[in-house]
Amino acid sequence: MSEVSDKGADRGAFVVVGAGPGLGAAAARRFGRDGHPVGLIARSAGSLDQIAAGLRAEGITAASRTADVTDAAALTAALGALRETLGPVEVLLFSPRPALEWIRPVLETAPADLEDALSLSVVAASVAVRAVVPDMRRRGRGTLLFTTGGAAVEPHRDRAVSGIAYAAESAYTRMLHDTLAGEGIHAAQVTVVGPLGPGARHEPDEVAGELWRLHTAREEPLLVLR
Repeated sequence: MSEVSDKGADRGAFVVVGAGPGLGAAAARRFGRDGHPVGLIARSAGSLDQIAAGLRAEGITAASRTADVTDAAALTAALGALRETLGPVEVLLFSPRPALEWIRPVLETAPADLEDALSLSVVAASVAVRAVVPDMRRRGRGTLLFTTGGAAVEPHRDRAVSGIAYAAESAYTRMLHDTLAGEGIHAAQVTVVGPLGPGARHEPDEVAGELWRLHTAREEPLLVLR
């Protein structure tokens, strides 16, 4: 987890909550190339180690911590440890993936399924935000980025938990935007409609570029990629 570059000295950290080898890694490369030291949080240490090693091979400062993002204490501790290593977070990307077993038709969706989905998409998001926003407010700048699948804007009766949880996350993001914009903190959500991955409708590098644009242009609170 040692630093390999000092080009990010004037930039705050870019931290991905729910980092994976697809969009999370692509976004880490995009922000890292611009000098942001990169922090990665996910449940799997093996995946994190591979992503971090790839970033360091490109000369990007990278550190990682494992945590179950639905465990508030563990997520808060992981964000605190990355702050100690990398400095204050300037950009947070909240991008965990829901469990496939939660995805059921609406009348087959149990209360526990909804509880789990909201814990991941909304409660964990609020834990991460509360951990990083105080530094952003003190510094007078920062960006909070969130990603969801297409169910946020096109809810389907056969994928109930995604439609409900993503809609709640969208509302949360919009309220953050309206509350923090006057303090130099931009909150925005990218909703990806359709498959995301190498060779798919949406390439991870292209979506990472849109996340970068939202951070730098600071224009809209919601971007839908179709």
